[in-house]
Amino acid sequence: MSQTFTTQIPARLDRLPWSRFHSLLVAALGITWILDGLEVTLVGSLSPALQGHEGLGLSASQIGLAGSAYILGAVLGALVFGRLTDSYGRRRLFTITIVVYMLATIATGFSWNFWSFALFRFATGAGIGGEYGAVNSAIQEFVPARRRGVTDLAINGSWWVGTAIGAMASLVVLDPHLISQALGWRLAFAVGGTLALIIVFVRRYIPESPRWLMTHGRVDEAEATVTSIEARVARPTGAAAPSADGLAGITLVHRGRIGWLEVLHTLIVRHTRRTVLGVVLMTSQAFCYNAIFFTYALILSRFYHVPGQEIGWFILPFAAGNFAGPLLLGPLFDSLGRRTMIAATYGIAGVLLCLSGWAFGAGLLTAVTQTAAWTVIFFFASAAASSAYLTVGESFPLETRAVAISMFYAFGTLIGGVTGPALFGRLIDTGQPGQILNGYLLGGGLMILAAVTAVVLGVRAERLSLEDVAAPLSLAPPSHRA
Repeated sequence: MSQTFTTQIPARLDRLPWSRFHSLLVAALGITWILDGLEVTLVGSLSPALQGHEGLGLSASQIGLAGSAYILGAVLGALVFGRLTDSYGRRRLFTITIVVYMLATIATGFSWNFWSFALFRFATGAGIGGEYGAVNSAIQEFVPARRRGVTDLAINGSWWVGTAIGAMASLVVLDPHLISQALGWRLAFAVGGTLALIIVFVRRYIPESPRWLMTHGRVDEAEATVTSIEARVARPTGAAAPSADGLAGITLVHRGRIGWLEVLHTLIVRHTRRTVLGVVLMTSQAFCYNAIFFTYALILSRFYHVPGQEIGWFILPFAAGNFAGPLLLGPLFDSLGRRTMIAATYGIAGVLLCLSGWAFGAGLLTAVTQTAAWTVIFFFASAAASSAYLTVGESFPLETRAVAISMFYAFGTLIGGVTGPALFGRLIDTGQPGQILNGYLLGGGLMILAAVTAVVLGVRAERLSLEDVAAPLSLAPPSHRA
């Protein structure tokens, strides 16, 4: 095979109408965020049970540290599996990572003390972290350019479907009239393990990304995969597969594996502004989300005296509002544009978080109004956080997409996600609303900083092919192009 080749694969994928194939793709891969939301919500809802004598006798600080262990595992899992995803393919890695998650989640239900619980949470996080690079890259490389924004936000927003499932599960497993409290919190982790087992089988029907195949010299296989997808799209209507006549081609040079030095050069030197933008977006949303959601049950139980078995009722409307944000605001990211909507969602969420923190510190809120405030705030924050993953995935070359997503997720989460739960756990332990106010102000300030950064450094990517947003590293020089 020639070292230089021309293909229409990106254009053929981008011109496809939405079909059952795309719906299957979204369902099979997007469920990652449902699992992550389920994990965070279960542990948050189970916090009072884990603190009790029928649980593991954990303190608020230990629960915060266990949350940090989960995030730290996600960071390391993202770095390791993200690199492997770019080297060995999206399909192989999103199978491995879901199996890691499944085994670790089941093991968490057998924890016997704080250290075993933290270890299993670390392993669970490693599986979820690995999913982010493999799944995000695969989804963006399959979805047509004109629908990429709304689809990506809706999928990332499905995190809140997981929170709703976790909340409803907690209502059952934490009800002492239904299940013994000593057993209930252990059974809760079986929910995630069961879902993961189903996903392993469903993902068998998702092919390897043709864009990944073409940059690894497997052009014939990539062409055959796209032809198969086109046939699947056309089959329900009985029409012939759409013709490729007149579509733009792209000329690439097969280069083999991209080394770490080139990955770092691409991020730090070639796309410096995009790297700064990605770091700020990921860090601010990670701090805001993880700080609040790993400790929200502690806020409700300690300051508003909500019984542990009733916390799930407060999280359900909260989850609905958060899912509605990306779903309703998502189309605007493809119409008004990325820069406008990213700045707006981050900025509004940051201002509202600061205001609600002041109201909490002043003792003006109840459990109901606190939940209402969080629901409004994260209607915007949820869309903002989803757009961070969208931005990082779009902004860098195809050959480094998965590892770039993983590195930004890892860095942002390490700084914002690991410190957030531990910090808020300690602030809650003080029992002083004024101390917790400082945490809210810090989170809100970071979101406002991200909004300003998006205005200055935002990238135009709406309705553009991924290859137009960031040229592949394997793009042939002009003298070799057709």
